[in-house]
Amino acid sequence: LTGYGCEDEFHSRGLQQLALAVLAEVLPETRGLVVSVGLPLLHQHALFNAAALCVDGRLRGFVCKRFLAGDGIHYEPRWFKPWPSGERATALVLGEDVPLGDVHFDVGGVMIGFEICEDAWAAARPGGDLAAAGVDVILNPSASHFAFGKHEVRQRFVLEGSRAFGVTYVYANLLGNEAGRAVYDGGALIAANGRMCARGPRFSYATEVVTSAVVDLDEGRMALARTQSFRPRLGEPGSACVPIDFSWPDLEPVAATTDVPAWEHGPHLKEEEFTRAVALGLYDYLRKSRSRGFVVSLSGGADSAGVACLVAAAVGFGVAELGLEEFCARLPHARQLEGVPGVGELVRELLLCVYQATENSSRTTRDAARAVAEALSAEFLELDVDHLVKGYVDLVAGALGRRLDWEHDDLALQNIQARTRAPGVWLLANLRNALLLATSNRSEAAVGYATMDGDTCGGLSPIAGIDKAFLRRWLGWLERTGPAGLGALPALAAVTAQAPTAELRPAAAHQTDEDDLMPYEVLDAVERAAIRDKHTPVEVYRELRVRFPAVRAGQLREWVERFFRLWCRNQWKRERYAPSFHVDDENLDPKTWCRFPILSGGFERELRELREYAR
Repeated sequence: LTGYGCEDEFHSRGLQQLALAVLAEVLPETRGLVVSVGLPLLHQHALFNAAALCVDGRLRGFVCKRFLAGDGIHYEPRWFKPWPSGERATALVLGEDVPLGDVHFDVGGVMIGFEICEDAWAAARPGGDLAAAGVDVILNPSASHFAFGKHEVRQRFVLEGSRAFGVTYVYANLLGNEAGRAVYDGGALIAANGRMCARGPRFSYATEVVTSAVVDLDEGRMALARTQSFRPRLGEPGSACVPIDFSWPDLEPVAATTDVPAWEHGPHLKEEEFTRAVALGLYDYLRKSRSRGFVVSLSGGADSAGVACLVAAAVGFGVAELGLEEFCARLPHARQLEGVPGVGELVRELLLCVYQATENSSRTTRDAARAVAEALSAEFLELDVDHLVKGYVDLVAGALGRRLDWEHDDLALQNIQARTRAPGVWLLANLRNALLLATSNRSEAAVGYATMDGDTCGGLSPIAGIDKAFLRRWLGWLERTGPAGLGALPALAAVTAQAPTAELRPAAAHQTDEDDLMPYEVLDAVERAAIRDKHTPVEVYRELRVRFPAVRAGQLREWVERFFRLWCRNQWKRERYAPSFHVDDENLDPKTWCRFPILSGGFERELRELREYAR
């Protein structure tokens, strides 16, 4: 009822009281139904993550979560207490004494139990105890954020839970960008006795999705009766089961709702999932931040082109599902959308792309930026900021009493160009009441290859959770194939044909990202080994010798050392990045995922060991 992402506001007594007030509003709407809703519940000075069961207009009890999610993006142990297995209590809620804790319910002869989100991911999941107690249906209300490959895991534990426990397993999940960083993909599942009965769509733009199936509970009961290993828990204490009068309607068998699009039937393509997850996140962020559109500083390179494509995809997917009128109706604050005749015009109203040139900008990137913006139907502006850059350089040179040059002032001269581009796009975003999108990716964040207050400017960093090597592959896929229903974007060829470059040094320097850093495939391999897997520099080096045998040992050692030094040096930048979306379990966001000290020893001892080992 509160949403899942309330963070430390869960400790507000006012929030808990409001949740109970809303529960009281919901109760009359459950007449004739069996309904579960989640909320934080305070009991004996401890806060629990609870699922309430409401039956025919009355509150009948609470089941409290036993296993709390405390890894990655989840911080449940900061707010909630785990409910001990086998413990039961009674609480006065909304004027009634109701049972709570490790309980299940006999609702008109149908036994209903709960596994709440993380409970089903634990080795000692509650489903085994519920099966022994004779439960027919297990409900799993979840707040399971999207990550690559995660949906397959959910389907496995739902199917296996239904088979092993001999139950009908009903899994429901949050949908959309609920609190800023996490994107929930929905995808309700109903399985019975090891067979998937119904699947709901993922990444829907609808406000809610109903997924239903008619199941035969006797089938599950008899399956357990035939299973030699099944041992019922006889003499179960009466307090564990809450009896509830309810009359179930007689139902005729009907077809289940398996509203799953064609792209979901095969193996899930990472590029397709990425496009849909971030596009949905952007749409919900637009709605809930009450912004009137997006502004992207379009450099003609891969990252900014990718961000612009994701905005256009949000419009394309949303209009395809909701229709133009409903899509705009859900953005009532964006008054400029009234009477927009089509998708192209809608993109133009919601997306402004700005190319900002200096003397080091090339015709190649200028043309690529324009080509991508036109292909997306975005509004496109060109600004020449070179005189502003020269103004800053001359101003500081005059104060210092010396000329600034590339031989002595390389990084400073690069950074001032990126920083000078920021005020103009901020001004345009402010004028439009729009959201400025930052365009840095995770690989850049790892090594600080971004100008703070330059290309990191923005209120949201849509691609800061994904590595550059994948982004380049994804852009190639967008160029040639594209997501189901939207198709390819051939104009991206002007971007994908280029070697990634910051384009901040004079053209004669032939600057490329990979010359400044290392090949992105290597950088991403080092990052995963060093940060995700927490391996030492020597261990990372040994792994890379196997993975990249064609690279000289001395070069590999240099790249590994460069990564660790840059990683430690640039934690302060990661602390200042705008919020990013979580799309895999390798995020570097220090506020919700990857904690690291701003000041540290810099792995000096470990890097000495690496040099000795490499010798």
